[in-house]
Amino acid sequence: MDEVIQVTQWLSSITPRKKAKLFFFTTHADAPSPMVGSNDVDTHEETQLPPATTVALHNFKNIDEFLKKKVNTFSCYNVIENEITKTDYEYLRFYSACKYLDVVPPFLDLEKISAIQNKFEMTDEERDYRLLLDSADLVLEKVCDSLKPAGVSQMWTALRKDRNLIRGVKTIDIIGFFVDPNPTGIKECLFFFIVRFLQKADKINRVNTNRLERLIAQCDESSSCEEGKTIDFIIDSLRFYPTELYPFGFCLIMCVIEGRDGAMQEIEKTMEISRHLGMITHTEKNPTKETTELVKKELMKPKYQFYSSFTCWFMSHGDSNSMVLADGETIEREWFLTSFPDISTFQLKPKVFFMVSCRGANKFSLKGDEFEGQSATCDYYDIGSALIRNRMLDITDSVRDISYVQPMMDTLVAYSTILDHLSGRANTHGSIYVDRACVLMSENISRGRSLTEILEHLSQDLHEILQETMDEDRMVYKQACHYDSFFRKTLKLPYTRHPKEDVHSAPQ
Repeated sequence: MDEVIQVTQWLSSITPRKKAKLFFFTTHADAPSPMVGSNDVDTHEETQLPPATTVALHNFKNIDEFLKKKVNTFSCYNVIENEITKTDYEYLRFYSACKYLDVVPPFLDLEKISAIQNKFEMTDEERDYRLLLDSADLVLEKVCDSLKPAGVSQMWTALRKDRNLIRGVKTIDIIGFFVDPNPTGIKECLFFFIVRFLQKADKINRVNTNRLERLIAQCDESSSCEEGKTIDFIIDSLRFYPTELYPFGFCLIMCVIEGRDGAMQEIEKTMEISRHLGMITHTEKNPTKETTELVKKELMKPKYQFYSSFTCWFMSHGDSNSMVLADGETIEREWFLTSFPDISTFQLKPKVFFMVSCRGANKFSLKGDEFEGQSATCDYYDIGSALIRNRMLDITDSVRDISYVQPMMDTLVAYSTILDHLSGRANTHGSIYVDRACVLMSENISRGRSLTEILEHLSQDLHEILQETMDEDRMVYKQACHYDSFFRKTLKLPYTRHPKEDVHSAPQ
């Protein structure tokens, strides 16, 4: 059958809603770049033109033409060995979006997709199409599904009132001030236009969503939300790190085995819980300085930008400043914790480090220690929230910026013990901290708990356990763990999402 006829038949089989979503997911690769010049703006305008005309004319002709052009580009594309191109990214995004929406073209060349995945050096686990979907886009899709056409229309009205933001943007004028978002698929086109416009204007990204939240907050709840949804519910969904679908993220386990009883148990536990959480895992046994540098270099490869999060377990002996590696050399803890979070492939994504080692030789001995409770008093003022807000600074959009991000942002570092103190171990089971952390994470899957809630529970649980030194003194002591957080959103534990157990149902 002629390819033109095949493409036409394929497009005619897709519902308007799915066409809007396919366009949204497919244009993902163009979205993150900021508006930094006239040429870029023109490109952005061109990308925004199909949904704008679709909303204005209630006609999907331009989106159909855009998708046809994509299909034709991929059909003529020759996969070049070694060199990763923009088309490679677009091809993978397009394939994953079609798979997710259950609209894969029967004529799509799957061998090309496999060849592109080879260029990215993807393992069998990483060839799951869900890895290629952008979790932030999936969250935005759910937000759109939670809003009625009237809600999206109200967001559009609020956006149009911001003259500084929309000045000189041609596609804004194409849509006009008043729109009818009720025809099937038009609501989706308008919402996705708003989202991509804010992204390209550098007002929102996968972490900074305040500007979008403010638009939603201006909607009238009674007319804007689908049944069972509220404005607060929709806004709250944007305040979590986007980690939709499988995999939850990439997990690196680095464990020194030599001279550490129970180390293999630590590896087994952390591997089990990471897989239970739906992570793709790599284990580095007996890391050295050389292998640590190699691991860091590996994480800079392009394929890792498809992951939604990064988790690292580092288990070894240590002191207040450093950790002991398998070859007897030490690595500065501060260097490790500033170097790894700065890897560009995980920018704007949650990065969690579990640092399991002693940080000194001190012990919190129970013998003879007595504590007296102390209390502090302070003055309380009965001031209404409106009055407080009136007395605060008026922070305008003109003094806000989301382009530059301090490397440690979106990073959480969990320590098994406090500075200068021991980290307890059991002879046969390894680190007690690792054991309790894995137990609590396993127990709280499917309960909607956040990682920080689990860590707070872990702090309470670990500090209740009486431990005993193995030297002649047989001292009984307690261990206190803690964490430092630079998170800007909440990281929720996922539901169990092992790839073999996941049953995918296509969105409507």
